[in-house]
Amino acid sequence: MTVYALLISPGTNRVYADSAVDLTRTELDIFAESVLGGRIGGSEVATIGGVRYVTFEASGLTGRDLALLSNMSSAFALFERVDHDLLRPVELHRLDRYDDDLVTIQKYAGKTNEQFTKLLLNATLLASAWAGELLERRFKVLDPLCGRGTTLNQALMYGYDAAGVDLDQKDFEAYQAFITTWLKRKRVKHRVLESGPVRRERQVVGRRLRVELAPSKEERKAGESQLLDVVNADTTRAGEFFRPATVDVVVADAPYGVQHGSRTPAKGLARDPLALLAAAAPVWAGLLRPGGALGISWNTYVARREDAAEVLAKAGLDVRDEGPWASLRHRVDQAIVRDVLVATKPA
Repeated sequence: MTVYALLISPGTNRVYADSAVDLTRTELDIFAESVLGGRIGGSEVATIGGVRYVTFEASGLTGRDLALLSNMSSAFALFERVDHDLLRPVELHRLDRYDDDLVTIQKYAGKTNEQFTKLLLNATLLASAWAGELLERRFKVLDPLCGRGTTLNQALMYGYDAAGVDLDQKDFEAYQAFITTWLKRKRVKHRVLESGPVRRERQVVGRRLRVELAPSKEERKAGESQLLDVVNADTTRAGEFFRPATVDVVVADAPYGVQHGSRTPAKGLARDPLALLAAAAPVWAGLLRPGGALGISWNTYVARREDAAEVLAKAGLDVRDEGPWASLRHRVDQAIVRDVLVATKPA
């Protein structure tokens, strides 16, 4: 058995850092169960040279296995532990196609921590029927509560197609300004396919930004372009903008409190996140391909886990309420204890 030591990213913010070690151990378990054949075990917290690491034992990890682990959300560096105090670096091969400032440069009140966003995306991808294709498949990721695009940007980093829906016009405009400026500044090969209002029967029903992009001219010519598709509209109307059964994973960080919500023509502003989930979950489930997965995080002070799980089950999804997928609960601040539910659509 080989012992590995994982160094957690020092970029983790102070609040998230308190939970990062336990979440990293849980994420290791998710990788082990879904794509590594259970060949990882015995994770512990160890202090080596005055620095905390997450250590774990593994047997016969291949280059592909290590490439998968390279994409763990908080991984900064990985080492083989040769003896008690001697570490041998293991080269990380991340999926990242763009500079990391795509996910780190935006700073604004209420932004979801980008490392947690990556964890939520990973946990959802690894629950899908295509977990084994994590390094090759160009997943289509939908964030139906996308805000200013943290999840969208992480999906783009992985080389996936990214789609988003958000009701807040200011957030939509802020993300549109950010991503178009970033693409130009970084000289990323891209083409704006659509930008402006969406009309149905002469009525404006939303606004849309569609961009085709690729890291290089060569990849673009080889047909390896990605699609970014963001809509400014109510999430309960997502089915009007995206075709049924075309999304591989749905990933959302739900509203944490009464200042957030979803506006529907019939009901006005729905301030209860559980009511929002009940209205939107059937729509999101309809967009998933069979075998796809949905991952959602939310504040447990405003909705019980059992109630949220029941909503997803009623939408026809199978909740992964066992093993490591049921162990992602953590404190964010005094008013927020965040939990994660992952569910799959029967194949």
